[in-house]
Amino acid sequence: MIEAVVAGRVGVDLTPAAPRTTLAAADSFVRAVGGFGGNIATGLARLGVETALLSAVGDDGHGDHVRAFLAAEGVDVAGIDTCPGTRTQVAFVEVWPPDRFPVTFYRAAPAPETQLTGTELPKGLVEAAPGVILSGSLLAAEPARSTALRILAERRGSGHRPEGSFTLLDVDWRPSFWDRPSDAPALLEEAAALSDVVIGSDEEFEGAHVRPTIGPRGGATPAGAGGGGPAMIVLKHGPAGVSLVTRSGRRSIPGIRVDVVCGTGSGDALTAAFAAGLLRGLDPLVALERGNAAGAIVAGRLMCSTAMPSPDEIDRLLAGTTAVPQAALS
Repeated sequence: MIEAVVAGRVGVDLTPAAPRTTLAAADSFVRAVGGFGGNIATGLARLGVETALLSAVGDDGHGDHVRAFLAAEGVDVAGIDTCPGTRTQVAFVEVWPPDRFPVTFYRAAPAPETQLTGTELPKGLVEAAPGVILSGSLLAAEPARSTALRILAERRGSGHRPEGSFTLLDVDWRPSFWDRPSDAPALLEEAAALSDVVIGSDEEFEGAHVRPTIGPRGGATPAGAGGGGPAMIVLKHGPAGVSLVTRSGRRSIPGIRVDVVCGTGSGDALTAAFAAGLLRGLDPLVALERGNAAGAIVAGRLMCSTAMPSPDEIDRLLAGTTAVPQAALS
């Protein structure tokens, strides 16, 4: 049974083989599957979650590579559409530790995932899956925008979701993907109101000018009642750690010190491990501790999808960490 459906872009990352190398000077690159969907689907699969990806690629060799890699990782790739006449996203990532990782996107219009209609997966799968993790960048263009909002609305009003299920919206702020970035705040807040969990970095929330608030019923909106707001908001602080905001208040988990190689995939690793913890019934704060550890592990590696950790790796890092969640200072 599919436990989690991830909806968002997928492509390939090309990174100079040696860190601290400019694109101009690079003469060889390491390739790995990347993008929101590729990273989080791989992260979930490596943590033992039966995962399907709703996305699209172009009719090119990079698209074939994406599908083959994810299938080998155990991801259900039936929902990855091939859009004729489009090209798979390619991202060139420069690596300048500890905190500068510029990304140059090559996305010929229309980008494949902007063409998603929601028919790529079997009918009813998205509505009934225990977990759905959706990228906010799907709201940047039609028809994917309407597809994403429809998925959120149907999940919110569905009477077929299993107990303990959740819909997670990741802000995934990429302003260059939007024809009109000024449309983003209203659309992201509409999507947040239909979600159970909203997650993003401090920079993403600030850049997108979106400030979701906890719903009046903590996200537990009765079927058919419309958007009630999320039950949880996760704030990613980079090396400083992560915070969980609920109706009970705010709790923060400090960052884990690592020798940073590339921080690009850390946020996706955190989202994947946090979602995996929720699916396994962990307390949200415990799940977030695991997400924090997963992000630290990936920060110490060069690539993104291929860097996603196993449960044992997370366990070992946490076993050697004395940090405990702290209440946020008022």
